Amino acid sequence: MAGKITEFFREFVIIFSIILIILGLFILFIGIAGVLEDHPMNFLNLTDDILEWGFYFLIIGLIIFGTGLWYLYSFFKNRRFVLEELKTNKRSELIKMHAELKSVVKHLPSKYRKMLDDKEQELSIK
Repeated sequence: MAGKITEFFREFVIIFSIILIILGLFILFIGIAGVLEDHPMNFLNLTDDILEWGFYFLIIGLIIFGTGLWYLYSFFKNRRFVLEELKTNKRSELIKMHAELKSVVKHLPSKYRKMLDDKEQELSIK
């Protein structure tokens, strides 16, 4: 069951990381408004109960925002690495990076795994 959930999140990593970034920014904004409650007018119309928890919202917002940014950065870094390595038509170059490519492809959506499989078949690598 956990494998299916992980596979589902891998397929939609961009969408989930963007959702995390937006949610983190929203919670971060509420946290900043709570920490800076001395501003002249409460333009968000937040209750005092929410403003009292502003510091905690600030910390939670930073964690969620940072997590979303990390997953987005990690996806694009791994994607760029795989695409650059798969451009080669030399069997020896691909064999050198084969173990690392296999490792990186595990963390990307299934289309990159298929691209690696196709390249392995094209260059007769097992």
